[in-house]
Amino acid sequence: MDEIPTIDYSLLFSKDHNERAKSLEHLGKACQDFGCFYLINGVEERVVEGALKGISDYFELTNQEERSEYLKKNSMDRIRWYLRSDAGENRENIKIVTHPEYHCPSNLIVANAIGEYLKGMHEVELGLAKAISTTLGYEETYIEKEFKLEAGFDVATLNLYPPSLQSKGSTGLAEHTDPGFFVSLIQDVNGGLQVLSHQGNWITVNIPRNTIFIGIGDHLEILTNGKYKSHIHQVILDNNEVKRISMATLHGPSLDTLVAPAPGFINDSHPPTYRGMTYKESLELNGFDEIDVQSSLIQLQMPLSFLISCMVLYFYNCL
Repeated sequence: MDEIPTIDYSLLFSKDHNERAKSLEHLGKACQDFGCFYLINGVEERVVEGALKGISDYFELTNQEERSEYLKKNSMDRIRWYLRSDAGENRENIKIVTHPEYHCPSNLIVANAIGEYLKGMHEVELGLAKAISTTLGYEETYIEKEFKLEAGFDVATLNLYPPSLQSKGSTGLAEHTDPGFFVSLIQDVNGGLQVLSHQGNWITVNIPRNTIFIGIGDHLEILTNGKYKSHIHQVILDNNEVKRISMATLHGPSLDTLVAPAPGFINDSHPPTYRGMTYKESLELNGFDEIDVQSSLIQLQMPLSFLISCMVLYFYNCL
């Protein structure tokens, strides 16, 4: 059976050379074979628990009418409220832009709790960028520079999923991939999240306590020309006996960063699989704006005719 790998963040920077090398190899295999992994020893447990409590308190201590003040009014809104209850999606959520500028609902407890978590997670993001760069055979600063992560565009989604008996369908969120470098997820209870392994099997995600789920994003797949693929995932509510709180944060390049397959991942037998485009342009490709953060990976794929032409030329040159 497929089992999501666990990566110990602290060991990726161990002073023991052999221990660090082994951990980096494990990380590389997780990125290539699964596109996701559990991360331990990243952000302090009290900080993760504090963020989840802050989100839970926000949904408990406010009503929908109060939260609906953040219903999207224009494309410049940096805090947005959504409510979907139908066969294709069942959840209430608040989306907030968290980097390079931090926006949050006016509830001070929520802002402080989430802010502390996001500060710690940004440090982890930069650390993972160094580690993943190393697994790809590049210098530690490679991804950070390519994606301009110090000005990276991050969006967090604070989710409230209902128990199955209150939903209007079995789907909490339909299968999809996420844009960006990677997505990080924390949740209060297990239930519903599934990822599709690269072998084609659906795996139920059971995040252990004090663990963060990390999933590769579309733009790392584009940069590496498909070497590290983004993960397909969905949320199913069939067995949810209680409500579920989660926070998914999309950690992206800066909006003006042009993301395309890097030369080091292109050769005659591996032509560029994706078109280059700025991060902002790719987020707007489906008619949404950057805060809606919808995947456009399929639209960015090169036409099949182009790939066939490249392969024909490659084999012709081999003759």
